[in-house]
Amino acid sequence: MANIHPTAIVADGAQIADDAIIGPYCTVSAQAVIGSATELISHVVIEGNTTLGRNNRVSPFAVLGGRTQDLKFKGGLPGVRIGDDNTIREYVTINAATNDGDYTTVGSNCLIMAYSHIAHCCHIGNQVIIANACQIAGHVTIEDMATIEGIVGIVQFLRVGTMAFVGGMSKISKDMPPYMIGHGDPLEVRGFNKIGMERRGVDEAGRKSIKEAYRILYRQEAAVSQALDKIESEVEQTPEVRHLVEFCRASEKGISR
Repeated sequence: MANIHPTAIVADGAQIADDAIIGPYCTVSAQAVIGSATELISHVVIEGNTTLGRNNRVSPFAVLGGRTQDLKFKGGLPGVRIGDDNTIREYVTINAATNDGDYTTVGSNCLIMAYSHIAHCCHIGNQVIIANACQIAGHVTIEDMATIEGIVGIVQFLRVGTMAFVGGMSKISKDMPPYMIGHGDPLEVRGFNKIGMERRGVDEAGRKSIKEAYRILYRQEAAVSQALDKIESEVEQTPEVRHLVEFCRASEKGISR
């Protein structure tokens, strides 16, 4: 049987793994699914149609699956899907999606630090780090292995690319390309994430190609479309460069420069 503290309130219908831990004063909704070895430390609120996978650790006063703050909400059962091996710290809020059957999603192996907010319909990848008090508006996508430092605001419908690094107290108002480092209000790209790429196992060819792509995209005076054409014709087409180009070409809001 799951270890459920006597002060916790678990609604009938909730699916709790046998080795999950539901700590003091937690509340768990009838539609919730709590996976194996996941621990709700204390005072955690799991609302609505929310699933947590295996081996997650959720700190006090986090609220997961709360109703969307989108005024277009018309009812139904949207929800939140969270993967495995995540650490979710104090006072984090992750809101459900807006439309019936849709989900806000968080991948696996993420660290979401205290007071951060992930709004409706966001999609957070794997191995993402979101530091304290980040405020992420609706419909934002953060790709795998991105790092967002503290007190960052991200405008709705934007994207942060793979292995991007965003400095603290920044405002992201355009898409942040993968493998880049940015900071400021508004955010400006100031380099490429050489150290992060090394730590994540990107080989020398991948790092060198991103360095060349960065030089063309950010150090030469050319329109984005022209710079991308030049990158495709002059830079080795490693997987990293192809992803950078595809990300930038797909941008609907423009990229940070």
